[in-house]
Amino acid sequence: MNNKPSVVMVGLGYIGLPTAALIASRNIKVTGVDIHQHVVDTINKGEIHIVEPDLDGLVHHVVKENYLTASTTPVEADVYLIAVPTPFKGDHEPDISYVESATRAILPTLKEGALVIIESTSPVGTTEKMEKVIFSVRPELKGKIFMAYCPERVLPGNVIHELEHNDRAIGGINEASTEKAVAFYRHFVKGELHKTNSKTAEMCKLVENSSRDAQIAFANELSMICDEAGINVWELIRLANKHPRVNILQPGTGVGGHCIAVDPWFIVSEFPKQAKIIRAAREINNYKTEWVIEKIKSTALQFELDNGKKPKIAAMGLAFKPNIDDLRESPALNVVEALIKDNFNIMAVEPNITSHKTLEIYNAKNALEQADIVVYLVSHNEFKALESTAITLDFCNVTKQ
Repeated sequence: MNNKPSVVMVGLGYIGLPTAALIASRNIKVTGVDIHQHVVDTINKGEIHIVEPDLDGLVHHVVKENYLTASTTPVEADVYLIAVPTPFKGDHEPDISYVESATRAILPTLKEGALVIIESTSPVGTTEKMEKVIFSVRPELKGKIFMAYCPERVLPGNVIHELEHNDRAIGGINEASTEKAVAFYRHFVKGELHKTNSKTAEMCKLVENSSRDAQIAFANELSMICDEAGINVWELIRLANKHPRVNILQPGTGVGGHCIAVDPWFIVSEFPKQAKIIRAAREINNYKTEWVIEKIKSTALQFELDNGKKPKIAAMGLAFKPNIDDLRESPALNVVEALIKDNFNIMAVEPNITSHKTLEIYNAKNALEQADIVVYLVSHNEFKALESTAITLDFCNVTKQ
């Protein structure tokens, strides 16, 4: 694959669009496919429908140079990338119907010698399942196309840089597919490309985020133990981390985002008897959010008993992690919505967004001036210099930094 291939990217969301734009920036012709007409229209105007630093300029450039075009239907290409969502169904069971729909969508244009790569987070064995889907409809392609799995591992807010520079695990359904996929990624990835098989690559993505989830669960469980014991958890972790082989993470309001809070369930659903620690970590991190809600409620009710009025509560932060605007799977947002549902007087503060479809967003200064109780849910940089005489509950150590 020394000559530049033509590419179809199915799915133009938080991963698909940045990846398509990065590939197109290497003067490779990319057709981005999305089922939403407004997404297609927005991109074809050289604009973007998601928030990600540096992406708007990159998309504008590659669209203007005609290396990236968007469509609702696939075209014939040398390489097909699938980056569509894999949500839950039932009791945290992964739903691969979007991946299957994307696979079926490319069937009419699939040709001999084409390479199909799944990037969507998927249960183990998904790539092989999609191979069977293809051959059930196009049996004449058996043994004549290449298939691989290659998960992304990027940080929201730094996606373009990490897509280009992070190492990648690339697993084909056979050795020839792995080699073909590695050759393709070399066009735009500067990080090291690690060859494996499709099942290992699928599990690798899930294990990375499950490992992080378990480490965070340890910190969150420790924070609840320390609260009961009257110990400052932040000081305890700082001292414990002086040990040369100990690195305890910082506890928080819970775990959010579309990876760490989701991916471990993919392993649990496939291996329910074996995945005991992975399940427990998920349950601990979910429980931490409930614990935070109850802590705020009890503080608010005590204030009402002492003062004869309901307190105004400034809820500081809604994003799933510091210094971004992404609210997906956010524990802080869950806390705020739960308190509002129970008729607590909440002033939601999120410096990284200007509006929300259901919440009124308050300026931090105004909220602190009115607040009887200040609750720090996310350690945004903007919060670190703030001061208040109100009762303060700090679940993310923002006031101690």
